[in-house]
Amino acid sequence: MAAAAAVAGRVFAFRDARWAPDPVLEPGPAVRTPQPVPLVIDNGSFQTRAGWACPDPAVPAEPLLRFRSLAARSRGARGGAGAETQVGNDLGSPEPLRWLLRSPFDRNVPVQLELQELLLDHVFQRLGVASQGCVDHPVVLTEAVCNPLYSRQMMSELLFECYQVPKVSYGVDSLYSFYHNRRQNWPCSGLVISSGYQCTHILPVLEGRLDAKNCKRINLGGCQAAVYLQRLLQLKYPGHFAAITLSRMEEILHEHSYIAEDYIEELQKWRSPEYYENNMHKMQLPFSNKLLGSTLTSEEKQERRQQQLRRLQELNARRREEKLQLDQERLDRLLYVQTPDLDPLGSEQSLEDVESINEFEPLFAEEQPEVEKPVAAVQPVFNLAEYHQLFLGTERIRAPEIVFQPSLIGEDQAGIAETMQYVLERYPKEQQAVLVQNVFLTGGNAMYPGLKARVQRELLEMRPFQSSFQVHLASSPILDAWYGARDWAVEYMTREEGWITRKDYEEKGGEYLKEHCASNVYVPIRLPKQAPRTTEALAPSRVLASSTGNPCEQA
Repeated sequence: MAAAAAVAGRVFAFRDARWAPDPVLEPGPAVRTPQPVPLVIDNGSFQTRAGWACPDPAVPAEPLLRFRSLAARSRGARGGAGAETQVGNDLGSPEPLRWLLRSPFDRNVPVQLELQELLLDHVFQRLGVASQGCVDHPVVLTEAVCNPLYSRQMMSELLFECYQVPKVSYGVDSLYSFYHNRRQNWPCSGLVISSGYQCTHILPVLEGRLDAKNCKRINLGGCQAAVYLQRLLQLKYPGHFAAITLSRMEEILHEHSYIAEDYIEELQKWRSPEYYENNMHKMQLPFSNKLLGSTLTSEEKQERRQQQLRRLQELNARRREEKLQLDQERLDRLLYVQTPDLDPLGSEQSLEDVESINEFEPLFAEEQPEVEKPVAAVQPVFNLAEYHQLFLGTERIRAPEIVFQPSLIGEDQAGIAETMQYVLERYPKEQQAVLVQNVFLTGGNAMYPGLKARVQRELLEMRPFQSSFQVHLASSPILDAWYGARDWAVEYMTREEGWITRKDYEEKGGEYLKEHCASNVYVPIRLPKQAPRTTEALAPSRVLASSTGNPCEQA
């Protein structure tokens, strides 16, 4: 709270950072000799991360590529070049191309293999892997929990048929993160809570292996939170509807949102004006202040006054000339209708009177006093910068709260607490006590401040009185999946366990999976055998066929 109070008076500007295109890297000799080292790809629905699994210290032990899992294909200009495809960081900024962006993922499962091929082409090209003939490096690829066999089949077909990889290994991203963070005193069992961009998973791990039958998924994540926050702010600030973009909402979620330990109690705190002023964040939207009079220099103000004065003088002179002309025409008409019995001297005197009046008329012009008045600069009645500010109050906790209360956005699903309790109740009390000793938080949503305290509070309410539990947070919730996959690839580089070779692919199909400590459980497809058709069942059909034969043959 002290940090929040320290920044209460500050205004935060949107960074609107543009993505820099990924450079083409040259692989060192260590990734080729004495044999090609594995290529590790964390294939996430939000971001793709790729790098080498090489024990040589000369090769960086971190992902060399990190880019959004998006692609945009433009139609091309008429009469010019053809369609252009941009992937990941080559997009620059996603907002101008929002309606063109495509993702190969449905939830967290890749289903559009054409787009997945574009992402893999980008990875191989920027890492310096020659994919023209084949990719001769083993590939370690992450996949979703309980990944459908059809999705794995299409992915294996893409890797083996299109890229000619020698072998591939599939593993679950959250399990890789779990084993990467496992310490010496950690038990090999635990309850993994993985909350990412599209989904949130509850994964029970028993004796070092995933219990796939009791895994549960919540179809909510960072994407739905960004859309919900966008709707809240667009309703609150309808004048800035177009400026409240999804990219800016993701920035707010990543840098200004937090999970409330007690949501109802936190909302009560926000009712206090003092608490609101100390914890409210102001987000400054871009705007132009060129229309403000106060921004003009004194010379510009003086020049503007002179121009206005000249325009008023010209307008007054034109009006005087028009009025004089009308008076002269009226006088001519009156003189034309004069009768002969009038005194000619009187007519001459009247003409002299009219001329004298015309001489004194400029002294009575209505516009003359206004011309002499200086024109003051127009000052705004409000601060234009404040008009383009978004005041973030309870929105900071409402958007990330949907993973605990999906009903906030009208979703008929259970939140993390209810799902976690449902998974635990499927085990006997002894195993429940083992699982709650290692509740592990990972995924992008684990970066929210307060998530660990919220899970601890939920466990305290659902567990028996005076029972013990432990909640651990991943050291790097975003990158630990890649680090864990790299650790596994370095350890099992020369083993056969966990690797699917091309021979396995050709003999057992693309859906085949070799299990290992961080993989899914392989359940082969078992098609029911069709019962052979007996002679008695075929007899009526033969009689029917003979009786209803070809009309030409019967004739």
